[in-house]
Amino acid sequence: MRRALGSVRARAALGATLVVAVALVAAGTAVLLSLWSNLSGQASTQAERTARAVAADLVAGTAYDQLSLDDDDRPVQVVDPAGRLVAASEDLERISGTGVAAVRPQAVTGDTGSSESTADDDSLSTGEIDDDVSFTDGSATVDGDEADYRFAAVRVEADGDGTLTVYAGAPLSAEQSAVSTALTVMLIGFPLLLGVVAGVTWLVTRRALRPVEGIRAEMAESTASEDLARRVPVPDTHDEVARLARTTNETLAALETSVERQRRFVADASHELRSPIASLRTQLEVGAAHPELLDVEGAVEDTVRLQRLAADLLLLARLDAGERPADARFDLAEVVREQVEGRVGVTLETAVSVEVGGSRGQLGRLVANLLDNAQRHARSAVTVDVRREGEWVVVEVADDGDGVPEADRERVFERFVRLDDARSRDDGGAGLGLAIARDVAVRHGGTLTVREAATGGALFGLRLPVA
Repeated sequence: MRRALGSVRARAALGATLVVAVALVAAGTAVLLSLWSNLSGQASTQAERTARAVAADLVAGTAYDQLSLDDDDRPVQVVDPAGRLVAASEDLERISGTGVAAVRPQAVTGDTGSSESTADDDSLSTGEIDDDVSFTDGSATVDGDEADYRFAAVRVEADGDGTLTVYAGAPLSAEQSAVSTALTVMLIGFPLLLGVVAGVTWLVTRRALRPVEGIRAEMAESTASEDLARRVPVPDTHDEVARLARTTNETLAALETSVERQRRFVADASHELRSPIASLRTQLEVGAAHPELLDVEGAVEDTVRLQRLAADLLLLARLDAGERPADARFDLAEVVREQVEGRVGVTLETAVSVEVGGSRGQLGRLVANLLDNAQRHARSAVTVDVRREGEWVVVEVADDGDGVPEADRERVFERFVRLDDARSRDDGGAGLGLAIARDVAVRHGGTLTVREAATGGALFGLRLPVA
């Protein structure tokens, strides 16, 4: 049961059913109250009409025993100022709700007390029917039939009789029958309607969520098979489910790319580490067996190379992990001067002092990598410029080498990429310098590109936002 209610379809169907149920109960209650009010108003009108007709006969001087009180089986009472019943419907057997329980007229002897009535009810003149009418609910038994009635009370000033009160009733059976019928229809129809609403909501929600189930199933199979090349089906719609499927596929594609990149990174790193480790091990083994043959300089060189490669891999790992650069401000031109100092063939032509924000160490590493790359490919000279362009500081490193072919100007920033296959590993490095430089630039909100220099070589341009 809990599992069934835990589904979106069940919750949607239950929610829609509850909302419709509340709306139907409210609407049904309003309809019943309106129906009862209208029908009760009609009964009040009928009762008042009957009471005023009898009052008119009394004004005309009709005797009590000559009044027409037996039409339509409606109970009628005429009460004198003393509260005595002076006329009533012939078949009236019981009555309540009028304040006078008597059903048989009482004989009136002597003075009726009209003078007292005149003193007490001087608001009505002789032969006048009161415009005000009061209504009460009660019951009566007429000719053996008991029913509920709406009673109207009308006062009338009859000649010589004082102020009389005429009570006339109109049956409420039609109103009660209509309300009962409407209530029965609602009690039968509402559950059926709620069932239809629940069923339709269930079917519509099931149809709408069918693509979601397909997405879930495909994701489950992809997880079980560890195959990131799988993609979820995209429904031929333009709704939220289709957008979810497209976003899921984009996420899977990004994850596949990331995993593949990680695999290549591990494979390339293992390959690059194998050479210096194997060389160092060989030299140490030879040195252990023949100390006189130990190449100390070669061992140190391999150790330094191994140390640099490990540092590059560690920095790339931190960058991939999303390490945020330090929030510091410093002069980028000073950082460039520090990296240029002591390098043979490198000339700092312009150096405009501009402050930038970020990690001084990482940006120093970026500049050093660009200079190392330029010196490795230059024939004779490397030039460096630092200048400001609006809200950006630009650092350009140019060499007079062979340059970078246009088709490879993005590929050079990939990890473990070396364009010159004939270049030895010792001279060419591991192919991580430019990749590190690009990642550092991007994480500092900047860009790093390469184009042809005026001397025909490569010109690497770094752009960073001014602090």
